[in-house]
Parts: sequence; structure tokens; C-alpha cells
Amino acid sequence: MGESTKSPSSASKYYGILEIPKSASLKDICKAYKHLVKKWHPDRNKSNQAEAVDKFRSINEAYRVLSKKKREEADLFKSDAAKTPKKNSRDEEEDELQISSPTLLSRTTSRISPTVDFYTSMPACFTMSGTNTPTTPGTPVSDQPPNYLSKVASKPIIFSQSTSRRKPQPIEKKLECTLEELCNGCVKKVIITRDVVATTGLIVKEEEVVTIMVKPGWKRGTKITFEGKGDERAGDIIFSIDEKTHPLYKREGDDLLLGVEVPLVQALTGCTITVPLLGGDDEVMTMSFDDEIIHPGFEKVIPGQGMPKPKQESTNRGDLVLQFLIQFPLELSEEQKSEVVSILENHS
Repeated sequence: MGESTKSPSSASKYYGILEIPKSASLKDICKAYKHLVKKWHPDRNKSNQAEAVDKFRSINEAYRVLSKKKREEADLFKSDAAKTPKKNSRDEEEDELQISSPTLLSRTTSRISPTVDFYTSMPACFTMSGTNTPTTPGTPVSDQPPNYLSKVASKPIIFSQSTSRRKPQPIEKKLECTLEELCNGCVKKVIITRDVVATTGLIVKEEEVVTIMVKPGWKRGTKITFEGKGDERAGDIIFSIDEKTHPLYKREGDDLLLGVEVPLVQALTGCTITVPLLGGDDEVMTMSFDDEIIHPGFEKVIPGQGMPKPKQESTNRGDLVLQFLIQFPLELSEEQKSEVVSILENHS
């Protein structure tokens, strides 16, 4: 059974729904329909989905009725034209338009609640071709991108519109490492939680453990990317190395700085110190300064005891720089001052 003929008042209502005048052509109807279904598609109106569903159905119904009305008028026009001599003009052939069927703009239906049945209200696909045979209502809508309008002639006019979704922005997280872990390398296991779309269309939380192999010599800001581990199974997750503050050492590139406090008397008369090394467990180095005067700003460089250089051989390391801080007495008696003067007055 075909659809019942709508009254003139009903047709006026449908023109109003599609926001077009009564003199609109089939091309105008198609253009208005594509604009409105894109605007009111429930995928694009999450905050007012109930209203969007109602609008979506009304738009589809108006389109179905008015397009059928225009096709009937076109059939009548062709019937009258058949009684007159047919023009054999190439220009008239180029003016015939083939209008492809409007399709849903969404590439997937899994994100729409299964309880909302608005796809059944989608209008029949139609084509104004030589045979003028429209498809029947209820024809499944292809999930392929729409073909839009194109001319049958040798110079097609193609209207392109991309409906592909952009890849979600990557999620960035910090991965804290101690200076020892960055010196020797380590294995980190991290639990990540992400939002994914279940088969029911609902967004659920999912946990996964990822393993990160931290290589010796990595610096703060080094990034490790896991593709497709972010939200919606399409985004990436990026871990950025963050270096924890060390109680003894300060890192500068591949070098390590270590402050050493020395009393004034030892700085002047010589001393022996024990230097802890970062490379191994409880590894130390003993150094003597009996023949040197340790003055303010004095530094001692120990080659090859800094951080590993990740882009070179594992045995190639930076330096350990000892920066001496001299402890001056807070006060001296008059007798001590006199002794200091007598000792140092000839060494200025």
C-alpha cells in the first residue's frame, strides 16, 4: 500500500518543517533535508537528545512526503512532454541531475542508545534518473559516505564533505623515576584506566597494565607513547619521564654535581674525604687533598662517574663534579684572631 495523499494544509506544514517555500524544487528539498538531518542528528545533540529525536523524525517524514509529491509532479510533466516532439539538445542532457540518497552522517551506530528507534523513520533513498524508479520506504541506509549531487554529463560537480571523526587527543601522564633508576635502568609497570564504548553503547571504565622499560641515561621529559591505549580505543597515551629530587646529587645533562662541606682548618691544612658514587650499591671513592688548598669555588672533577649517555655505549658516562663549600667559624676570640693574623699576614 502506498502512502495516503496529504492535504494542502499538511503539505504546508511539511514545507515549514524543512524551512523552505512552497515553490521549492526537488533539489531545494534535498538540500534542506541534508542540512537539517545534519543539524538535528541525535549524535550531535547529546544534551537534548529527546528533542533531537523528535525533530529528526519530523524532518524525515516531511522529506518523504514532499519528495514523493515532487516525483509525482515530475512524472506528470514527463507524461505531457512525451506527447510533444523530443528535443535532441546536448545541453538538456547535461541539465539532468542525478541526486544520490541522503544518508546518516554518523559512521557508526554503536554510540547511540539502542532504546531509541529513530533509524526506522529514515526516508527511502531516491534517484531521479532515466527510469525514475525510487527505492521503497524502509530500504536500509548504506553506512558508506554520501555521494551528494553530481551531473550525469562528462563534467561532474562533486560536493565533498568529510564525516570522519578526528582522532582523540593523546592523554599525557607523568612517570616519576629516581636518579638511581635513571642511572641503572629499570622496569615500570603502570595501571592505566580509560573510557571505552561497550557493545551496549554505554561508556565503561577499563583497566590495563602496561610495561615501560626505562633505559639508563633517560632524562626528564623523555616520552614513551602507547598507541591506541587512550580513550575510545583510538587515542594514544603518552608517559613523560619526571625526575625525583635526590638528597645528594643534582643532575646537569649527563653530569652529576655533589656538594662537599669542609671545615676551614681542613681546607687549609688538607683532608681526606669519602665520596659516594651513584653507579652501584654502597660504592664509594676515597680522595685526599693533602697537597691542595681548598678555596671558595674549588671544584674537583671525577671523570666517568656521572650519568650514562643513552645514545652511546653503556660504559660512556658523564662526570661527577665535587663542589666544595668551606665552613667558616661563626666567631673568634681576640687571641685566635691574633694567631690567625700572625700566621696569614705574610700570605696575602
